[in-house]
Amino acid sequence: MSTDNLTPTPSFADDTYWEHPHHRRGFFTDTSICIGCKACEVACKEWNRNPVDSDYEILGSSYDNTGGLGADTWRHVAFIEQSQERIEQARESGRALVSLGMPRVGPPAASPAPAAGGCACGSAPAAADSAAVPVPDSGGCTCGATPANDAAGPGCACSSQSTPGVTAPAGCGSAGGCGCSAEGGAAPVAATGGDGSPVLDTPDFRWLMSSDVCKHCTHAGCLDVCPTGALFRTEFGTVVVQEDICNGCGTCVAGCPFGVIERRNDGLVEPKTQRGAPPMPDTVKVPQDGIAQKCTLCYDRMKNDQTPACAQACPTTSIKYGERESMLATAQQRVAQLHEQGRTEARLYGANPQDGVGGTGSIFLLLDEPEVYGLPPDPQVPTKDLHRMYKRAGMAVMGILALGAAAFTVGERS
Repeated sequence: MSTDNLTPTPSFADDTYWEHPHHRRGFFTDTSICIGCKACEVACKEWNRNPVDSDYEILGSSYDNTGGLGADTWRHVAFIEQSQERIEQARESGRALVSLGMPRVGPPAASPAPAAGGCACGSAPAAADSAAVPVPDSGGCTCGATPANDAAGPGCACSSQSTPGVTAPAGCGSAGGCGCSAEGGAAPVAATGGDGSPVLDTPDFRWLMSSDVCKHCTHAGCLDVCPTGALFRTEFGTVVVQEDICNGCGTCVAGCPFGVIERRNDGLVEPKTQRGAPPMPDTVKVPQDGIAQKCTLCYDRMKNDQTPACAQACPTTSIKYGERESMLATAQQRVAQLHEQGRTEARLYGANPQDGVGGTGSIFLLLDEPEVYGLPPDPQVPTKDLHRMYKRAGMAVMGILALGAAAFTVGERS
């Protein structure tokens, strides 16, 4: 086996002084196929022996019952309900991210009018070697035959929300059961699931399910500001807290631009050596009052070549785990696939190495602006400007010394 893939990317190694022979690992969380089951959240709590942080009651603002990431919740699934109007706005903002063509003079080009069933069919002719299959009574829409893993044919994009993970019949349609409607207002062609049952699309609203986790940043603010060395970067490029070294100062809490890390305030957790055993009484639990806690990307499992608990428990493969560069390639392919299906709202988060944290180990595919998911649009590590601050402070000190020297010189002459 070639060892080329076992070396970290040069930029990451140079930026973080990471000299391990292991390849950097991370998550790719595809929110377009997340169903909000919270299996990842439960698996994370069970494996890491984290205590409950709610009364199992639904929050007043959501169907969620945990609210966000914290010392006791290292994976959190959010529920975001959106109207059709917001879906269209998200698609327009997504188009703006990829439409980087040259400016033109005159009014914008008119977009093709959607058909009666909500399926807008393009007029681009099929390639000479493609198997273009006309759809009978489809209002003049000719959609190309599609492979099994691509739900939308060339020139045919669905304007309503699709149900991901379901393959439509070859030809015109999308994964959500939206096909080119027949003339006279006939019902659209319905997609079918694996058992032949129809998959119904809901045009009125959609749910955005988002499984959030620690980002394991390239430039980790928590790691930079920790005064005790309790946080360290592992051989897999992830950032982990050493519980026995952390003194609970909380500096890392302010240093995280994502608000991920938090100090535990309940004080008692079950030791991880008790996995599989019945619940322990409080008298024998381990005190951890004030200790900073966050996702470790299941470091103990990674050392044994095991998949992190959340990724292994995910029933839809929404959470993927592996080498970070491989996860990035998978994420880019998924975005391209969704764009081909007309879902231009799809975009990546954490994949840009030029952002304020140098890119993240946890990459997310989002279906709307980051702010909708509670993520900062441009995260900045707090130590980013330290070199500039030191430079300016040094210049100020030199200026003061120069002025002092000049004052003594002038005083001696007078």
